[in-house]
Amino acid sequence: MATVLDTKNLANLIGGEWVPAEKSTAVINPATGEEIVQVPLSTKETVDQAVQAAKAAQKEWALVPAPQRAEVLYRVGYLLKENKERLSKLLTMENGKVIEEARGEVQEGIDMAFYMAGEGRRLFGQTTPAELKDKFAMSQRVPVGVVGLITPWNFPIAIATWKSFPAIVAGNAVIWKPATETPIMAYELAKIFEEAGLPKGIVNVVFGSGQEVGDAMVQHEDIRVISFTGSNETGRNIAAECGRHLKKVSLEMGGKNAVIVMEDADLDLAVEGIVWSAFGTSGQRCTACSRVIVHESVKEKLEQKLLTAMEQLTVGNGLDESIKVGPIINKSSIEKINRYIEIGKDEGAKLLAGGYVLNEGEMKDGNYFAPTLFTDAKSDMRIAQEEIFGPVVSLIPVGSFEEAIKVNNSVSYGLSSSIFTKDVNRVFKAQRDLDTGIVYINAGTTGAEIHLPFGGSKGTGNGHRDSGVQALDVYTEWKAVYVDFSGKLQRAQIDVE
Repeated sequence: MATVLDTKNLANLIGGEWVPAEKSTAVINPATGEEIVQVPLSTKETVDQAVQAAKAAQKEWALVPAPQRAEVLYRVGYLLKENKERLSKLLTMENGKVIEEARGEVQEGIDMAFYMAGEGRRLFGQTTPAELKDKFAMSQRVPVGVVGLITPWNFPIAIATWKSFPAIVAGNAVIWKPATETPIMAYELAKIFEEAGLPKGIVNVVFGSGQEVGDAMVQHEDIRVISFTGSNETGRNIAAECGRHLKKVSLEMGGKNAVIVMEDADLDLAVEGIVWSAFGTSGQRCTACSRVIVHESVKEKLEQKLLTAMEQLTVGNGLDESIKVGPIINKSSIEKINRYIEIGKDEGAKLLAGGYVLNEGEMKDGNYFAPTLFTDAKSDMRIAQEEIFGPVVSLIPVGSFEEAIKVNNSVSYGLSSSIFTKDVNRVFKAQRDLDTGIVYINAGTTGAEIHLPFGGSKGTGNGHRDSGVQALDVYTEWKAVYVDFSGKLQRAQIDVE
C-alpha cells in the first residue's frame, strides 16, 4: 500500500467498485486549516445502489462457514498492523488527535480484528433438553442481512471496527456512512478489506451527510439494523424512525462523565487520571471526564495540583511527538465550547484556567482551545449537566461519599465514571451504585478494552453494546430449531404427560 494518501478525490465503494460522486466537499486538517482531500456528498440513490449490491453479496457470504469468514478478519488485523504508522499519521491529519493517541486508536482496530476473528469459532447457540421423547432442541445465531453503520469523527477507525467486524464475522453485509469530517480512515480500511480478500459487496462505503445518506439508510426497508454513534438528539430521531420501520437499532450517544476524588485518594494519581481523561483528544471523547466530584477537604490541594499539571500541557499539531493536546475538530465546535465558557461564568462557577481560543503563531490557522478548569461548580449547573465535547472540566465539591455518588448519578447520561479511593468498602459500594455502563477504580474515565462491552445507560444508549462478545447481539438473530425423530406428530405442552 502507498505510504501517503493516494488520491485527492475520494469515491464511494459500491459492490467492490469505486464510484465517484457528482458533488463533494473539502476535508480540512483541523491543525492547519489546509484541505486534505475531497469527500463525496452522496444521495439517496447511491444508498439504494449500495443496498442492492450488499443484498446480493450477503446471500453468498452467509453460506460461507463462520471460521472461514473469520480468516478475512485475521488478514485485516495483520494488514492494519503492517500499516499502523502510516494510518496513524493520516488519522492525526484528518482528526487532529495527537500521534500517540492515533497509534492507540489504530491498535484498537488491530485488537478488534483478532478478537472478533476468534468469534468465528464461537458463534455459539445452545442445545437444551426437549420436553418430549425422541425430540432434539437447539438455538442458533443467524445473520440479520444488510446492516447500516453510522460512525463519528472522533474515533474514525476504532468505532468502525467495533461495528463492522462483528457484523462481518456473523455473516452480514455492511453499508457504512463515515463522518464527512474524517473519511480517510474509511477509505483506507475499505482498501484493507479489499486486500484481505473480503468478497465484493460485503462492505460498501457511502460518504455523505446525515440528512441525505444517514436518513436514507434509516428509512431503507432492506437495511435491517442501524448502529449509530453520535449525538443524543440525532440518536433519538434515529430510534423513532427505526421504530416505525420495526428495525433493530443500537445507539451510543455520549456522556457527562465524572471522576470522584475522595479525601483518602492518591491525589497525584488522581491528577494524572483527570488530566488524561479531560484533555486527551482535546476532551472530544464520549468518555471524557468533564466533571471532577471532589471531597471538600482536599479540593484546594487538588486544584493546585491540577493547575500545575495543566501548565505542563503542550498544545499544537498532533504530528509533533511533543504535543499532548491537539486541535478541536472544526470552527462550529470551537463556537460551542466558547458558549459553554460564558454559560459557566454566568452560572457562577469560578474559572481557574483556560477558557479561550488559541490562535497565535503556529496555531493561527487551526482550531485550538486552551485546556480549561472551572471550580466551585454546582451539580445542577448546565456546565455540570450538558455535554460540552471540549477540553473543559468542572470541579464540584461534596461533603461525603454518599453525596459524591448522588452527584455522579444526577446527570441524564450514564456512560463512564471513576473513583479514586483507598477504601475497599467504598470501592465495592461505588461499583455497585454508580449508574454508568463503565466504572473505573483508581483510574480515569477513558481506556475501554475491546473484549468487554462498551456502552452506557440512560441518555447514553438504548441497551445494546459495541465491542465485546455482546456486539454480536446487534448483528444476529436467534433461531430456535426442533428436530422430532419420533416418527409421529408430537404436540408441545399438549402431549406432555
